[in-house]
Amino acid sequence: MERTAPGMLYQRMVISEQSLKSDPYPYQEKIFIFADPELLSEAICNALVTDTEAAQVSQSPRACMSYVIIHAMQAALGEDCDISSLKASLQDMATSDVEHWFRQVVAAVECAGNEASADRGRHAERLEKIYHTVLSSLQAGDAPVEGLQGTPLPNPNISFHLWTEDDQLWKELVLFIRPLSQSCEPDCLSQDLDNFEIQDIISDCECCEQTRFSVLSTDSGIERDLPVAAEESYAPCSAETEQSRLHRKGGIKKKPSPLESVAFLQAGCNGPGAKSPAKLQRRPGIPPEAAGPLQRLHTARIVLLGDDRILGRLAQAYHSLRKRETRRVFLTPRLNLQFYYIPVVTPQDHAATDQEELCEVAGYLGRADPWYKSNINTLCHMIPKLATMPSSPSKHFVTDLFITDVIAYYVRMGIQPVCFQVYAVKIFFNDPAQEPAEDVFLTEMRTQVQESIPYRELSMTKKKTTLDGPGIDLTVTYRKVVVSNRAKELAMSLRSTGLVMKAIPANEAEDLMCLNVNITEIVRINNLSGRSFSAVANKLKTRNIKIRSTEQRPFTVCLDKDSRRAYRNVISVEVSPCLEPSYCLQKTRTMKFNLHETEDVGLVKYMPKSLLLPINTFAGVIQ
Repeated sequence: MERTAPGMLYQRMVISEQSLKSDPYPYQEKIFIFADPELLSEAICNALVTDTEAAQVSQSPRACMSYVIIHAMQAALGEDCDISSLKASLQDMATSDVEHWFRQVVAAVECAGNEASADRGRHAERLEKIYHTVLSSLQAGDAPVEGLQGTPLPNPNISFHLWTEDDQLWKELVLFIRPLSQSCEPDCLSQDLDNFEIQDIISDCECCEQTRFSVLSTDSGIERDLPVAAEESYAPCSAETEQSRLHRKGGIKKKPSPLESVAFLQAGCNGPGAKSPAKLQRRPGIPPEAAGPLQRLHTARIVLLGDDRILGRLAQAYHSLRKRETRRVFLTPRLNLQFYYIPVVTPQDHAATDQEELCEVAGYLGRADPWYKSNINTLCHMIPKLATMPSSPSKHFVTDLFITDVIAYYVRMGIQPVCFQVYAVKIFFNDPAQEPAEDVFLTEMRTQVQESIPYRELSMTKKKTTLDGPGIDLTVTYRKVVVSNRAKELAMSLRSTGLVMKAIPANEAEDLMCLNVNITEIVRINNLSGRSFSAVANKLKTRNIKIRSTEQRPFTVCLDKDSRRAYRNVISVEVSPCLEPSYCLQKTRTMKFNLHETEDVGLVKYMPKSLLLPINTFAGVIQ
């Protein structure tokens, strides 16, 4: 397409990134930068806000449309294009005229690129006619014809968000798909997003005719009630055809359950893409016109800034989004979701060793992809330094858009995802009345012996510590990872002060889909000098593991190195790969009809089983 219609890739990129209205290419993209205000300093957040705002102020839809016109003319006409005159003509035009010629150029380029037998010469002729028409309004001058000039690529549409609410990601994606300000009256904008549900978007706004597809039916279902004009419009038919006429029988319309909508998770569902409802066909042989599946016209590029803790929040939000989509499909058939990660750590808050510990995902991606290491990992220390650098007195309002440029380069060129397994954890507490908690983690789960003990248990604990050493007695049941991939259940009892489960391997050659568990085991040693204890590292690899305190002494659990996601008074945990919510629902539906079936059958056999979080890089994992 680029050979036939040169400049098409540039044109499509500008149209989608700037959300310019274009019928031949109706795709839209937007970059969402999410940062946790509790993980990044105020100076870094302010610098990011200033950078993104300056990038948006420096461009306008009119300027972007002019760039598309100029680039297409230069690409097709070459040296015959008078750039200075074309720029002057577009500058003197009204905005409506610029939009008109923008639509003409886009239609010509898209038409040439999509034609199977398109010719580059014919494409140049089409644009040359538009070119001369645009210049006809400009008075001829004696200015010399300049050579080819570079056309700037505008910065993409970027918005910066401080991640303060758990469901903030989902809300921003919904507003990106269907902005309330474009489809509703101002009164609808005051709708409380705390109770925002998909059904509210589709049916609550009476003023949004674009989102209402209910049509009042005057059809009684009886053929003799048809108007005469409708009967005359049908062609005469034979007796056999009359006998095969559609007959209606009494019945009960079954309301589809959420389980029956799972099949639409992959292929999409009917919605705004099919605005004209299918009419009832009263003659056989004429099937009703089926509404085509929705197209993913929107692409949301989510950029996370921070350390592994913000990726843990992303895993939580992504799991919640997938569960919400399983209950009611809305975003899945309409939105293409891409994730990007830029490590940022504040130097004064953590030592150098702690920074490496907090950026394990970035370290793995850097080892797997050398381009990610050289272009993105270097920003870990650079962004905090840029945020604290004093601005130059000679540049009052001119901002160096280095951060925005790097982010734009990353999201445009980072197209190879690396998928990380999300793990589900079920936490049981020592209080039987307290309900078990369910959560997910991406990088790490850490357990430690709980220090605060009730006074009545203190003397007993001291006596047991003197005899058996520090820590608590644990029972560990796990499924060992073997080369043959066969399940091998193992169990062991030990005394431990804590353990760490790492989901990110130390090097790219190790398996990314298993947990590396490091248990600090307390071993009692008897010698001539008396009794002593030593700590021994007990390492194992698994995907499923259960840990229980046999003496009912509680311990603490911390997920993804985030102290805000810590659980106390825990006596048992169960960890396993997190399953895709749509798979779970479809599996439940299958089990209802096949109670003794253990293997995946039917549709569930072809659905993704595990919930994977894809993070885009430049080259992916290079083996």
